[in-house]
Amino acid sequence: MSDPGLRERKKQRMYETVSDIAVRLFMEKGFDAVSVAEVAAAAEISKPTLFRYFPAKEDLVLYRIADHEGEAARVVAEAEGAAVEALRRHFLEGLERGDPVTGLSDHPDVLAFHSLLYGTPSLVARAHTHQERSEAALAEVLGGDLDARLAAGQIMAVLRVLALENWRRIAAGERVEDVRPDAVAAAERAFGWLAAGLPPHLSGEAR
Repeated sequence: MSDPGLRERKKQRMYETVSDIAVRLFMEKGFDAVSVAEVAAAAEISKPTLFRYFPAKEDLVLYRIADHEGEAARVVAEAEGAAVEALRRHFLEGLERGDPVTGLSDHPDVLAFHSLLYGTPSLVARAHTHQERSEAALAEVLGGDLDARLAAGQIMAVLRVLALENWRRIAAGERVEDVRPDAVAAAERAFGWLAAGLPPHLSGEAR
């Protein structure tokens, strides 16, 4: 009998390998200039096999950030204190270590990936669905009612705008060391506004 753990690891390696090949091709030639058939050929698999792993061409790229989907919900669910405070700490820690999800990374591969992502309309649209799922997961953790959904929408918008502003400045040629103080200050202001403006039962103890 085969090992379920081994099967899962092989499946995970397939995801990673095919996504890496696709992203490399898209970066070299442009997303629209590379066909799914070309990706499948480069990965030495059939198109039907590729589509079993990645239902849409855009998913080949979005797989790179799939592990961040629901991250805000996980942070809040695991927090012992205030939800907004837990997210503030998490984002600031990300800024400190240069986590690409905060936009504060000047690694060439990260910059190239973000340029591909934000420069391709179909990828931006597909990324929006990831954002919506993350927002829904956060709302559920916050209680699931209308107030929770409104709060989740505000929180996810803040995280997205902060990250985009950091990426925009880094992509324009500014150094991480120069951007970081402003990024920290902006995050502190934004999370301060969130804490002050959300209903007490949402900006208070995490559920």
